[in-house]
Amino acid sequence: MPPFEEVVAEYGPMVLRVCRAVLGPTDAADAWSETFLSALRAYPDLDPGANIEAWLVTIAHRRAIDVGRALTRAPVPAETLPERPAPDPDPADYDPHLWAALKALPPKQRQAVAYHYLAGLPHAEIAVLLGNSTDAARRAAADGLKTLRKLYPKDDS
Repeated sequence: MPPFEEVVAEYGPMVLRVCRAVLGPTDAADAWSETFLSALRAYPDLDPGANIEAWLVTIAHRRAIDVGRALTRAPVPAETLPERPAPDPDPADYDPHLWAALKALPPKQRQAVAYHYLAGLPHAEIAVLLGNSTDAARRAAADGLKTLRKLYPKDDS
């Protein structure tokens, strides 16, 4: 088994892309951190033959659900908030139309698109994550991509 630092270095960007696609750019960092904290605790007991990428996406999926649930329980924001500089640029600033299109997808489609097209997971593993069949996972990914193409058309000009 490689040292955990190497696992974070190799798979960290992929996990962050998945978290961003599922939760949006604002809340992805929390899910990413929670993913690797959970993974660090479980890593010593991981089977040496395990698919680390799929294992991390599974953890990221669960942490994203946890973060999403926590957000629905969060208190309502105050009318005015103090100014606070952003520590990092917001990826949504680069292409707000893409983030809006992703946000418009139903959760299972958004997750299926992220897990398949960003993380490279096969539909069978996505089905396990989403709690449905392989055919349903394939359909969710295809429908999500089709909807994204309508909501976010590529500009060929």
